[in-house]
Amino acid sequence: MPHTDPTTDSPPTTEAVGAAAAVTPRPRKVPRVVVLGGGSVGLYAARRLRKRLGRRAAAIVVVDPRPYMTYAPFLPEVAAGSISDRDVVAPHRRALRNVDTLQGKVTNINHAARQIEITPEVGDVYEITYDHLVIGLGSVARTLPIPGLAEEAIGFKNVEEAVAVRNQILNRINLASSTWDPDLRKRMLTFTFIGGGFAGIEALAETEDMARAAIKNLPGVDQGDVRFVMIEGTDRILPELTLEMANYALDEMKKRGIEFHLSTFLSSCVDGHVVTSTGVEFDSDTIVWTAGVRANPVLGTSDLPLDRMGRLMVLPTLQVAGPDGVVVPGAWGAGDCAAVPDLFNPGAFCPPNAQHAIREAKVLGDNLYATLHGGEVKEYSHKNLGTVASLGLHKGVAILFGKIKLRGFPAWVMHRMYHVAAMPTASRKIRITTNWIGTWLLRREVVSLGSIHDPRAEFRAASAPAPERPKADVPAVPAEPAGHAVTPAGDPNDSVQ
Repeated sequence: MPHTDPTTDSPPTTEAVGAAAAVTPRPRKVPRVVVLGGGSVGLYAARRLRKRLGRRAAAIVVVDPRPYMTYAPFLPEVAAGSISDRDVVAPHRRALRNVDTLQGKVTNINHAARQIEITPEVGDVYEITYDHLVIGLGSVARTLPIPGLAEEAIGFKNVEEAVAVRNQILNRINLASSTWDPDLRKRMLTFTFIGGGFAGIEALAETEDMARAAIKNLPGVDQGDVRFVMIEGTDRILPELTLEMANYALDEMKKRGIEFHLSTFLSSCVDGHVVTSTGVEFDSDTIVWTAGVRANPVLGTSDLPLDRMGRLMVLPTLQVAGPDGVVVPGAWGAGDCAAVPDLFNPGAFCPPNAQHAIREAKVLGDNLYATLHGGEVKEYSHKNLGTVASLGLHKGVAILFGKIKLRGFPAWVMHRMYHVAAMPTASRKIRITTNWIGTWLLRREVVSLGSIHDPRAEFRAASAPAPERPKADVPAVPAEPAGHAVTPAGDPNDSVQ
């Protein structure tokens, strides 16, 4: 089967060779830049390039299996019902004006031949060619071979998972309110989170806050019935914060009744039965896995240099380079899937968060523009402006500029201000702000729509053949003499002659 390039500037010419066909695209009039991944790096790099290059100076193509970018820092608020799920995603068609988009999964990278293999959700695999490659494939959940984990746990890397966590928690609470079996109720109302980094702590704190709000007006479930558990392998939470601020967050959540198991690992969760490395055992219907990320594994199919953690090796200029520092022409990388040197902390790498990804993307776009025009590239250098974390509605913790420490409501306000400013497109900023105002005025929605995860379930049930009713044993009626009618017992027309 021939490979076709749907993004060539001119129609390809096909020449049959035996039973196969080879496609040879005509020479392009302008260079093509292919951007792998439509997340923070891909979206912002493509926007920056299009703005600098104009509409006719280069062809820019973004490849991603999803038609939108997800702003990951808002996922905990999606899980808590403070923000609508659609409002934390930026549709590529709207955010990437004058940029071509291809919806499909990158399954192979052959940089030597300047070819990318793409597998769409529907249809045949195809390849596209390029002159410059920008790799912003991001990361995937880092899982471990723990018995039961793949079968029982929910991840927390995309908006679909955040919605699933929200529906799961609210569904369990509603079911428990109508369940009289004490062991089953306890299992339903136990919610377990694995991983005490930013994603895990914010997801735990926000959903616990939502669960408490849902129970206030729900007869049959008391606040004391609900159990939220955090399991973390290190001896602290929130490693991105100072120990003082991390301990403040820990103490505040403990006051709310959240249970922490530090220096503890998950050993097993088969059939929802949680077993930890310290011997703690309990049953839980809800297990959320937030214990770290790893670079997108598709990089392992490429001929580009990777470090021992599977990340793309790049220079501070965001150019891909080998272990000897020699630049790989035409290849660029940033974000979670790249080991970007942190110039403010020699020997370290920039942390995989949205703050760095967005800023790296802009520098990458400027450097690629400079390369196309014979200019000089610049190194990415960005000192962390601060760290903010939400601990639920009106609660938070933050460190700004490395010295200003905020707790409670001020930190929560700073968290929201920073992230809404970083959200792409004005329409999304307005929608998110409107969501917050609505939540403040009308309280958050605490309705579970669990059926959206299998919307055809009820239709399948309705379409199934109805079970046959068992035939009742009817006693034989003795024959009557001719001319006499038989009247059923109890018939209102019965009469005594």
